[in-house]
Amino acid sequence: MSISKKKNFDANLKFVYSDNDTLSVIFHDNNLLIGVVGEFNKNLKELEKITETNLYSRGNSILIKSTPDKNEKVKDAIKFLANQFINNGNIENKDIISSIDKFMIKEKVKNQNVTDIIKTPKKSIIPRSEKQKDYVRALRQNDIIISAGPAGTGKTFLAVAVGLTMLLEKKIERIILSRPAVEAGERLGFLPGDMKEKVDPYLRPLYDSLYDLFHFEKIQRMIEIGDIEIAPLAFMRGRTLKNSFAILDEAQNATDTQIKMFLTRIGENSKIVVNGDPSQIDLTNKSMSGLDRSKKLLSHLNEISVIDFDHSDVVRHPLVSKIVKAYNNHND
Repeated sequence: MSISKKKNFDANLKFVYSDNDTLSVIFHDNNLLIGVVGEFNKNLKELEKITETNLYSRGNSILIKSTPDKNEKVKDAIKFLANQFINNGNIENKDIISSIDKFMIKEKVKNQNVTDIIKTPKKSIIPRSEKQKDYVRALRQNDIIISAGPAGTGKTFLAVAVGLTMLLEKKIERIILSRPAVEAGERLGFLPGDMKEKVDPYLRPLYDSLYDLFHFEKIQRMIEIGDIEIAPLAFMRGRTLKNSFAILDEAQNATDTQIKMFLTRIGENSKIVVNGDPSQIDLTNKSMSGLDRSKKLLSHLNEISVIDFDHSDVVRHPLVSKIVKAYNNHND
């Protein structure tokens, strides 16, 4: 945050304590209040549900009614959300979750290692768990990174964010995003169109991550001129990737031979990232998945970092973490 923004942020909030365990957060900027509260109070309702407190929007204030400890926690969450709105112009559901579940805002934001923050043109990305911090550091420091874990742990999003910043800083010349073209338990049949139109449905999550981090028109232009390449895994055979940041997503659906092929594409000044969720293998023969084997075979190499995420690292809707945990417990 710039000095001018920090002064503006500090001047916009005032905290008034009452004897009946009520804390008032007074906003001097109504636009900031509206941004924090959300349309039809949706942000406030979500924060109220997560923290199990009573929150009210009255005039230019948010009233917090709970125990003194919870009041302080919600106060810090509101400060975090106000800061988020000032910096990025919007508040997403995951920000509300992070404000309570992943951060003790008073300490962690103050002590956040600046090198962990990923600054992209549309937003600043802050790792929300210790594993995510380790992952971001590995993405910056290691030549090859293999990560495995459930949906919603940020494997693809963080990798795309780091790759995009490296591209914009001209540390690399291109980003290559790839994944196996394997149907997720369904038979889609014949798909019309040229090759790009046939494979785009499989690669849509990669596009979504890019558009969330940079302006649509600029991403489209970068794809057109080849700064960003999105291709099925089958197209990687026989290539050498130089000055590149290559990501293989959904690697649980790649065979042992395919992952070996992808890893051995690495060339001068390049990074390769392999991501997957071992619990979502869509191959007909699940034993053919090469993700776990690649972790076991390569984890001893200093240049290769292996990161294992679990349900506690999920940063999507709180239910995702509970769903993942329930399925894991059942499988165990």
